[in-house]
Amino acid sequence: MSDAVRDVLERCIRDVPDFPKPGILFKDITPILSDPRAFNLCLDAMAEPYDGKPLDVIVGIEARGFIFGAALASRLRKAFVPARKPGKLPAAKHRVEYQLEYGTDAIEIHTDAIQPGQQVLIVDDVLATGGTASATCQLVQKLGGQVIGASFVIELTFLPGRERMRPIAVSSLVQY
Repeated sequence: MSDAVRDVLERCIRDVPDFPKPGILFKDITPILSDPRAFNLCLDAMAEPYDGKPLDVIVGIEARGFIFGAALASRLRKAFVPARKPGKLPAAKHRVEYQLEYGTDAIEIHTDAIQPGQQVLIVDDVLATGGTASATCQLVQKLGGQVIGASFVIELTFLPGRERMRPIAVSSLVQY
């Protein structure tokens, strides 16, 4: 990705102080979505490392990962699968629970969403602690899929997300 593309994306990422709670500086990607040029540059940059590589399925993590994942799947002509918070999927599903700073959460995927041996890319908007993304990788592996990488628009490098994702190859467009 060129520095010019990175500059466009960085200009579109809005800082929202004290969201979702005091002391947090939220990195808001919605301005990228409202700018067709920025959104297309973002998708081009996310697609570039995987274009022409063996890839069958893109799994988007709820909720903003659906936006980038579905658009990327369409662009690369691959299947799209949503990884959802509990209680949102209507058919038989697998579930993985993971630790949060204070408590636990879970992520689910339909049992028939990924076939054994399929090559899978995980997509989300932000890599922070890596809990949700790591749990999503576990779900894919539980179904017999092979995670070939994880792609994010933003990576918060001061948090342990990349470490938690090892040995999965992680790519991110903008780092803070």
